[in-house]
Amino acid sequence: MSTHLPEHIRARIDAVLDSVDADLRARYPGQGNRVQPVHTAYVAADRATADTPAEWGATALELLDRHTGILTDLDATGSLPAVRDRLTDQPIQDLRIDFEDGYGFRADDEEDAAAVAAGEALTAWVEKPGAPTSFGVRTKGLAAGERRRALRTLELVLEGAGGVPPGFVFTVPKIRAAEQVSALVDLCSGLERGYGLPDHTLRFELQIESPQAIIAPDGSAPIARMIQLAAGRCSALHFGTYDYTAACGIAATDQALDHPAADHAKAVMQVAAAQTGVWICDGSTQIVPGDEPEAAFRNHHRLVERALRRGYYQGWDMHPGHLVTRWLATYDFFRTATDVAVPRLLAYLDRRSGGVVDEPATAEALATTVLRGLRCGATTADELGTRAPELSEPVLEALAARQPLTTLAVHEEETR
Repeated sequence: MSTHLPEHIRARIDAVLDSVDADLRARYPGQGNRVQPVHTAYVAADRATADTPAEWGATALELLDRHTGILTDLDATGSLPAVRDRLTDQPIQDLRIDFEDGYGFRADDEEDAAAVAAGEALTAWVEKPGAPTSFGVRTKGLAAGERRRALRTLELVLEGAGGVPPGFVFTVPKIRAAEQVSALVDLCSGLERGYGLPDHTLRFELQIESPQAIIAPDGSAPIARMIQLAAGRCSALHFGTYDYTAACGIAATDQALDHPAADHAKAVMQVAAAQTGVWICDGSTQIVPGDEPEAAFRNHHRLVERALRRGYYQGWDMHPGHLVTRWLATYDFFRTATDVAVPRLLAYLDRRSGGVVDEPATAEALATTVLRGLRCGATTADELGTRAPELSEPVLEALAARQPLTTLAVHEEETR
């Protein structure tokens, strides 16, 4: 093909754009294959034991049985039996032992002992059936008045655990500046060298609960820089509902996950983390099933469903009762979403039009939704295989990653 573009200009364009491509690939590698938990349960360090997951599950089951009428009314897809199975088999996917607001400031010897005990509990969880697949601790923050305590607690937790258990992550609250993340990377590297651990064994989460983490003094949005400075160690961004809204001047009566100030912060987090592989985790509600369980159940179910619709697939749970509505709202959401996604994905594979002509980006989102439903247990592989044998997990993963699907590959998956 003839061209009027000089070769040296073409080479210059390629050099510039190849460099851009490489930089974008490094900064935005995509979501990867990590399976995001639907929630993170928090328990104060003075109440955490080796039996905590089982105790939360038993309490959640008792609440489900006592309030079946309310929960049946909330159940849009007949998911309550599956929720009961989940609460029986693995009620908590992700669990943090909290040394921050849920624990407060104690004498050093008291927190030292609690940190060692927390490490021992983490190790015990690994060995129990139905244990969380990921877990860790929330330390105190990095400000001058609590930094020494945070570092000491983390080190004692690792000593109590005898190292870094598989699935371990630590959460750092009240992050306010990107430079704090550089210090966390140094901390991880130092502990890895000190304990003789492989590089990148330690990972952390950043808790976004300060306005300065959303808009820096120069007007920039520092979260994107935080993720880059984390050098691949940042697992997730967690939103802190009450600290953030309080810092924005919201009255206590109006501090909530669905306040517009909270929505703005989470939208910034979502955009900054998009395609980086860093998860976004919604915050918590302080309203728990107590004297008015129906109102608490309905409120939490509504907030979970609202978060899922906005693309926040993980949130905090602060009480065993939250597990019931967390799993119910999650199963309802993904069962309904899968019912919509499956025929559209089949039409996409067949290049048919069912009234909607989907693009590759939409097929990616549809496949990702079905995969999330499978991985959280809302839909089983057998159920999906019966409805759509073409949509095996490898095919869904290829669609979610926008990898080309040859006719042969699809045929092989259909006949497997």
